[in-house]
Amino acid sequence: MATRAEVEGFLQQLLTPERFKDYGPNGLQVEGRGEIRKVVSGVTASLALINAAIEAEADMVLVHHGLFWRGQDGRLTGWLKARVERLMVTGVNLFAYHLPLDAHPLFGNNARLGAELGLEADARFGEQDLGFIGPAGGLASLSALQASVQHRLQRAPVLAPGDGRPLRRIAWCTGGAQGYFEAAIAAGADAFLTGEISEPQAHLARETGVAFLACGHHATERYGAPAVAAHLAASLGLAHQFIEIDNPA
Repeated sequence: MATRAEVEGFLQQLLTPERFKDYGPNGLQVEGRGEIRKVVSGVTASLALINAAIEAEADMVLVHHGLFWRGQDGRLTGWLKARVERLMVTGVNLFAYHLPLDAHPLFGNNARLGAELGLEADARFGEQDLGFIGPAGGLASLSALQASVQHRLQRAPVLAPGDGRPLRRIAWCTGGAQGYFEAAIAAGADAFLTGEISEPQAHLARETGVAFLACGHHATERYGAPAVAAHLAASLGLAHQFIEIDNPA
């Protein structure tokens, strides 16, 4: 068992959210009971995940995508009211870390996605150094990289193939980081992986020769939260369970 304050202090020290200019609040978003024995991790604080965590008898939920975002209406009505109500009625704490969970060098989304694909970053790029880049290693061809993504993430990426060059350097940034493509190109990438693609990236891939792979927002970001939660649980003597809520995005 640990107190909520001990858990919050541990996560604040590990993820250092004060370093990031983010789109919403990081840390404790909904305050529940003061003692924590079991943590459930997941990608997004959806009602399905909250209900599954309650059924699993969790005392806290740790996610990447929390409930509150900059520019949001803020009134507790509709879907937001339903999620908050379930947490508060049952006393389950909700912790959410967005960019800090992307960026952590060992347990973050980018680090864990790289590990899944056999990639190791030796440099960072992009705004707030969120992008990772490193040697292609055994993924030196686009076909090998595409096959690895499909095998590890269990989904075929949307591909803008570039010019088919051998891959020496691969860059990646999980989630909705398609806007980092130009920074990845400037950093020397031969291919860039992220979750989503927008209209401009197909043209940039054709014109620069750098391949772009959109591998799924949820699919690329389902590794960081359970890695952080497992480390938290091992460090403070808690139980941990990752609950996957399927998402086609």
